[in-house]
Amino acid sequence: MSIPKITTLMEDTLCGNGLKAEHGLSLYIETEKHKILADTGQSAKTWTNASAKKIDITKVDTVFLSHGHYDHSGGLLTFASANPSADIYIHENAGGEYFSFKEGGERYIGIDKSILTLPNLHQINNNTIIDEELSIFTNVSPKRNWPKGNKRLHELKNGEYVQDTFSHEMYLVIKYDHDKYTLISGCAHNGILNILDSFREIYGTDPSIVVSGFHIIQPEYTEDDLQEIRETAVELSKMDAVFYSGHCTGEIPYQLLKEIMGEKLQGLSVNSKFRYPQ
Repeated sequence: MSIPKITTLMEDTLCGNGLKAEHGLSLYIETEKHKILADTGQSAKTWTNASAKKIDITKVDTVFLSHGHYDHSGGLLTFASANPSADIYIHENAGGEYFSFKEGGERYIGIDKSILTLPNLHQINNNTIIDEELSIFTNVSPKRNWPKGNKRLHELKNGEYVQDTFSHEMYLVIKYDHDKYTLISGCAHNGILNILDSFREIYGTDPSIVVSGFHIIQPEYTEDDLQEIRETAVELSKMDAVFYSGHCTGEIPYQLLKEIMGEKLQGLSVNSKFRYPQ
């Protein structure tokens, strides 16, 4: 099994070429057996970019939704109209009532509930092997470095707003070259270090490629926040892996991570197209 080819269809950052960017994430991934969408951005602009990149979304056979937020799922209904035969994998809790709290009140950030009626929808709640290339894991325990940005993200349960625990988050793993892995994590709401800890427990090794936002963007940063980012960067830099990050990572955290991680950290943008090694 050869190295996956990954193309960024949607991300917050644009580097020219007439493509469209908006808050969200979508990746198109080609493996030996599959054409995959990992998340779908927040709107049909994702498919405008796909068309511009000459990617035929009707050929996609597998869709993976990392968690139940609009900026990762908003393009899914338009996609499903064009391609009703693709298998769609979401967590069974992805349809919850998820909100973001800021000054001025709460804002719904969950998925369009029509997604839950789509054909070929697989709602999972545990680690799942799809085939010899693809697997999914979930149920990550946030033991350390849980992103502070999560504190303003809530779930409406039984008429009350409670802290979102991100039980609806899950992670796609692609196996290649017999014993190597690519890890796809949309936002790493459960903390990238916790996710990697769970990966090692399940797969017995580190991934070679990690594509993920880190959800450490904040309006402002304390010295403790910056130190935690530095410590995370030091730990990640010790791994024999390359990380591709953007979306919810934030410019200040990304630059701090980059100073420590060097070439082991690469930025995502709508123009990104890569294999490993680049």
